[in-house]
Amino acid sequence: MDYQALLVLSFGGPERPEDVMPFLENVTGGRGVPRERLEEVARHYLHFGGVSPINRLNRDLIAAIETELDGAGSRLPVYFGNRNWHPMVEDTVARMAADGVTSALVFPTSAWGGYSGCRQYDEDIARARAAFGADAPHLVKLRQYFDHPLFVDAFADAIRAAVLEIPAERRDRARLVFTAHSIPVSADIAAGPPADGGKLYSRQVAEAARLCAAATGFADFDLVWQSRSGPPQVPWLDPDIVDHLENLSGKGVDAVVVCPVGFVADHLEVIWDLDNEAKVRAAELGMAFARAATPGTDPRFARMVVELIGEQVSGGQVRRMGAVPGYGGTADGQSCAIGCCASTRPARPSGTGGRPV
Repeated sequence: MDYQALLVLSFGGPERPEDVMPFLENVTGGRGVPRERLEEVARHYLHFGGVSPINRLNRDLIAAIETELDGAGSRLPVYFGNRNWHPMVEDTVARMAADGVTSALVFPTSAWGGYSGCRQYDEDIARARAAFGADAPHLVKLRQYFDHPLFVDAFADAIRAAVLEIPAERRDRARLVFTAHSIPVSADIAAGPPADGGKLYSRQVAEAARLCAAATGFADFDLVWQSRSGPPQVPWLDPDIVDHLENLSGKGVDAVVVCPVGFVADHLEVIWDLDNEAKVRAAELGMAFARAATPGTDPRFARMVVELIGEQVSGGQVRRMGAVPGYGGTADGQSCAIGCCASTRPARPSGTGGRPV
């Protein structure tokens, strides 16, 4: 297919205080989330002036991708669309069509499989095309990239830099802790080949953590979760990062390096849950705390996007480091493989054909 553009597809976030509640209502629409819970989350955004960094970070990423494309001799224009806030993906696809784009690639700002990490982006694509109509551009989503060497390398250097923030006298005994966004256990089980017990998302996160730890010389590490938002009676992936810090402190650990391996950028869940709640609790426990940067602002991340484009456009080399399956690469919002996206929507918070790559 002659691809004429790239669409960076993301979650979206408010950029003014008055946007916060409408944004959260978009995110939670139809899920029966109590108003008081929305107000609680709204306070997190208002703590930062009502502005989420995610849109700015995505615009910076787009500029970096454009620079990489120029360096590769490509004139592929890059568009930006979101699921939950402006620029909405429906509006972006309409603008692409008006610009004469008939087929485009889609880069989702999620490295993972499962409903939230993969299938929901397919739903965004299908919804945006349906909103435009029969002549909507064809949209092909690029594959999952949780174990791409450039993704791992960027995180590995960020971990090394974070280690140097730990006081020298504690550095050698600092514990490496990886975090990712928690999801309901039922949603995790629903993703992945049933013969493997599902759990594709948590297995992919664990594999990325293993690769990053190995690249930085850590023989041992912990994988925990953050940003839970569901009712207490529903089991979610655990332990939570703050609970884990308390447990480590009880075992005599006095220094931690936290790597948010489940996130590609320093958006609100990273800077609130880790740079505020986890960091404050670590200080209360007398623990030295350093948080590794996410890879979104690292030049290698944009370079990785261009490599993924090359795979799809010209059959370039597929570079993967891990042993856990990766999927993606679906067209026009079709479902990914049975081994990845659930065909029905589970409870949650906030190569074409779906073959492993």
